[in-house]
Amino acid sequence: MTGNLVTDVVEPEEQPQSGGAAGGSVEPTQRGMTIRSFWPFLAITFALTWGGGALLIPFGEQVEALFGELGPTNPVYLLLVYSPAIAAITLVWRHYGVEGLGSFLRRLTLWRMPRSWWVFLLVGIPAAVYLAAVVAGTIGDPFPFSPWYAVLPAAALALAFGPIEEFGWRGVGLPLLQRRFTPLGAALIIGFVWALWHLPAFLLGGTAQSSWSLVPFFLGVVAISVIITPMFNVTRGSILMAALFHFQLMNPAFPDADPWDKLVFVLVAVAIVVVNRKRMLTREGAVTDVLMPATAHAEDLEGPKWLPRRRVG
Repeated sequence: MTGNLVTDVVEPEEQPQSGGAAGGSVEPTQRGMTIRSFWPFLAITFALTWGGGALLIPFGEQVEALFGELGPTNPVYLLLVYSPAIAAITLVWRHYGVEGLGSFLRRLTLWRMPRSWWVFLLVGIPAAVYLAAVVAGTIGDPFPFSPWYAVLPAAALALAFGPIEEFGWRGVGLPLLQRRFTPLGAALIIGFVWALWHLPAFLLGGTAQSSWSLVPFFLGVVAISVIITPMFNVTRGSILMAALFHFQLMNPAFPDADPWDKLVFVLVAVAIVVVNRKRMLTREGAVTDVLMPATAHAEDLEGPKWLPRRRVG
């Protein structure tokens, strides 16, 4: 970033390994987010979600009588679902102002990545889910939407909920953690926190998680965090790609394969770490920018070692 646009500043001991603002070094400022900013991000996120969940558990009937069933029209439900994004946007605005917030949101425009990652996103994830459905015995279940195009509004609704979390988890949380930890370490931390954040959903009736097994879910969420991290880094911190990845995991067109889908993703995550251990176990190439990196479209995008490499523009 150039001109008067506020830049994403890190403390000396947290200097990023990837490109930040254009022009090289950046003058230190109290406004920049540091690794310590991860704690208020967690505090706001958990306060909103667990606080709202604590309200719904004993007073669920009263809340539903006032605002309707848990879902898109219930403001308490929206607060629970959107809390990571609310926390991220609040902190970015607090540290960088409106101009910095605009820079943060421009990370939604980062769409370029190696073709092999597009194949994994569009074909690999469905293949993993359908493989798990074979094991679960649900592969032959009838398609739940009739006519078939009734899946489209369901998909639009899914896109408007879970993927919004990525403004927080990958938008702010992962870049901050990668300033101090390797991508694998940061992914494991975010994965554990991400799984723990979902806990109120297991205690509330009417949510998908209320019928799922807790332990496979936790393992699956941590594994998914590991899988998404190298894709996030190779896209120079794309919130858009993280959101699309998240959407694929909850695509309503796919069969229900719980808990086997989570276990399949654990195997995929292990394979990624083993084959791609250099990228996952060193901080080289790790995205640490919270704001839009100026070099995002200027540098060659190389895929992880376990994927065929392709040079882009």
